[in-house]
Amino acid sequence: MSDLHLRRFTIAESVSYDGADRTPDVPPEAAAPVAPEPVSRTAPQAAAHLPLSHGRLPRWAPVLVAVVAVAASTLVSLSLHWNKFGWAVFAVAVYAVALPAWSRVVENGRAAKDRLMTTLVWSAFVIALLPLVSLIWQVVKNGIGVLNAEFFTYSMRNIIGPGGGIYHAIMGTLLITLAAAVISVPIGLLTGIYLVEYGAGRLARTVTFLVDVMTGIPSIVAGLFAYALFVLFFGPGVRMGIGGAVALSLLMIPIVVRSCEEMLKLVPHELREASYALGVPKWRTVLKVVLPTSMAGIVTGVTLAVARVVGETAPLLIIAGSTDSVNMNLFNERMMTLPVFIYYSFTQPGVPPQYGQERAWGAALVLIAIVMALNLLARLIGRFFAPKTRR
Repeated sequence: MSDLHLRRFTIAESVSYDGADRTPDVPPEAAAPVAPEPVSRTAPQAAAHLPLSHGRLPRWAPVLVAVVAVAASTLVSLSLHWNKFGWAVFAVAVYAVALPAWSRVVENGRAAKDRLMTTLVWSAFVIALLPLVSLIWQVVKNGIGVLNAEFFTYSMRNIIGPGGGIYHAIMGTLLITLAAAVISVPIGLLTGIYLVEYGAGRLARTVTFLVDVMTGIPSIVAGLFAYALFVLFFGPGVRMGIGGAVALSLLMIPIVVRSCEEMLKLVPHELREASYALGVPKWRTVLKVVLPTSMAGIVTGVTLAVARVVGETAPLLIIAGSTDSVNMNLFNERMMTLPVFIYYSFTQPGVPPQYGQERAWGAALVLIAIVMALNLLARLIGRFFAPKTRR
């Protein structure tokens, strides 16, 4: 019998007939040494060595640091004779250094970075807000005293010195802006529909490129284009309100196209596919499904485009001209607008100049109020036309 059969016979003898295993006797020196298993630290044991909480600055810490920064900046400014700008910059710098340093000592590095970034964000917000607040304050302070019934109901015809108003400029602004909207809104809306629903290939890419180029053209170039166009039909020296409307429409069209295009892209394709599945043609799907769904964004974009061009001065100086009388005809003679009225009231205020400058500040206040009203109107219209959802 071979050695292999002897080994199998010996192992088989170690197993009893009742199924109980009997391990064969193995000498201790033949057993392989077993390495001890490493003791792994469980999660609770590892967490016990980490702090579950850390120190926090009190809620009044930012206020205290701000007071100290203002006091330190005031002392330095008085010592070095700094102006208000230097005082503000030094105070913000002290605050931006002191508060994160204190937070790093008491709290940790992450909290210090958070407080530093919060300080920088608020500083950037205040820097961006200061020019706007300063502008509004100056316009309101200098223009509020001129606003009265005469200022809104009289023109400047035969007015020298005090008195007069901006009725002719208000009417010219409204008529020219309305005509510009009538020209640009259909063109911009139809162009946006073409780019989203029908456009494909080289023509669509060309139209998109031209819209991008028109977005960045200077306003005075639009005025020169309108003047050159009307010179071909009416001769040199032409001044008309409709020319100003054409110039402003060149500035409005790319804004309307972009806003309509983006709003139409937001309409889900499932709505179009559901309409097509019912056998509705594409033009009717666009008219009855796509446009009503995106109407809120389209109307908001159009209103913001009007607010964008209502304060343009350069193109209206070139093609619309100026006058002291009321002109309600866009196709006949010159027409005054609020931006042009402000320009001439500052550059040619008359003698004495204070009355013309006061009227300029009042007209500027009215123009800012119109722009703000248009922006608020855009928000209200967008909310009114927004799709109604039930909860």
